[in-house]
Amino acid sequence: MKLANILLVEDNEGDILLTREAFDESKVIIDINVARNGQEALDYLYKRGEYTEVKKPDLILLDINIPVFNGHEVLKKIKGDPILKKIPVIMLTTSSNEKDIEKAYENHTNSYVRKPLNMEDFLKVILKIEEFWLQINTLTK
Repeated sequence: MKLANILLVEDNEGDILLTREAFDESKVIIDINVARNGQEALDYLYKRGEYTEVKKPDLILLDINIPVFNGHEVLKKIKGDPILKKIPVIMLTTSSNEKDIEKAYENHTNSYVRKPLNMEDFLKVILKIEEFWLQINTLTK
């Protein structure tokens, strides 16, 4: 089994717990690191402060509505960086606002997924993300 490193950028504790539970069902060994706001996410990615020893994530799950820097701001920084831009970023959010979707793709998100409100459906979506991005898709090192 391969090991995948995921950065989950999410401030909702319930969604963090559900995401962890879903990945527990995974066929891939997954190490999930959580950043609870945009600043923490950028510190993690640029290995600043307490994050100097972290591994580069294989995949980033990024919510839009997070404190400090919102998901769009974080995405823009990631995709503007020559090294970080290679990491797939999935916008995982409750927003169905067309402006959010358009802005995410303008900033080169790899995928835009709306979080289902139903817990069972949420778990299924996370497993589908895992299946495609970590089993079917080939990621760069």
